[in-house]
Amino acid sequence: MVIGAGGALGTDLVARLGTPGASGAPPTDSVTALTRSELDVTDAEAVRAAVRAWRAAPGEGAAVLVNASAFTAVDLAETDPDAAARAWAVNAEAPGVLAAACAEVGARLVHVSTDYVLGPLPGGERRPLEPGDPTAPEGVYARSKLAGEERVRAALPDAHHIVRTAWLYGATGPNFVRTMARLSRERDVLDVVDDQHGSPTWTGDLADGLIALARSSAPASTRHAAGGGATTWWGLARAVFEELGADPERVRPCDTASFPRPAPRPAWSVLSDASWRSAGLEPLPPWRDALRTAVRHHPALLLG
Repeated sequence: MVIGAGGALGTDLVARLGTPGASGAPPTDSVTALTRSELDVTDAEAVRAAVRAWRAAPGEGAAVLVNASAFTAVDLAETDPDAAARAWAVNAEAPGVLAAACAEVGARLVHVSTDYVLGPLPGGERRPLEPGDPTAPEGVYARSKLAGEERVRAALPDAHHIVRTAWLYGATGPNFVRTMARLSRERDVLDVVDDQHGSPTWTGDLADGLIALARSSAPASTRHAAGGGATTWWGLARAVFEELGADPERVRPCDTASFPRPAPRPAWSVLSDASWRSAGLEPLPPWRDALRTAVRHHPALLLG
């Protein structure tokens, strides 16, 4: 079952799980895909009923629920009380309900979380972040996502996988890559933040990784999965311009203070793949290679 099937990540998950096998054989997985309009994850009784109905349907093999739903309007959650309440309901409370429902029917849960829950390393150290590094969420979104992790662990201690990722972009929906592509046509020059570091992650690659994790025998865990390597928002914007054949020198670096936002952003979001590799899983491709591949297969990305 895929929850949040209408989002960028959910769309890629469903597409891959529903892909026919070799020589046109039927897909190896039976997939129940529910979008936000089909299931309100903040309605606890509706969630329990949906999970029971899913498990009551005929089928063989292991049952895995992937929660790709999230409230991600981070700035709105800081300025609008209704949005803050929605963020808490979707990101904190709903994962706990989903985990409890999985426990009831004997299913495993793969829950997608975020780099925002992590805090700075002691002494200002800069190295790839591990799942055991300190958490120190700032802002409504970050706190709600950490609370969601905690509720998943409490409700389903032996049958969960929490996967933190970062800097997602996909073929559908708003994202940084699409925004940069649009602005490349609207502005002669762009000022983009160059003091926030992270690992851009193509949703297609993350979907492949989540499916591999779900099919594995890895124990319950919190793991990190993001595009390989690191860059800044400025570096990513320049890469988008390069894919467009535009002059990357039109993208100028600036600091975070030049673009104040309601929600604080992590200055260091580079995620280590050590926990991923320890489960025998293939790390996600390097972020620059992934961007090139994503554009080749989904040229609409650069239409903004």
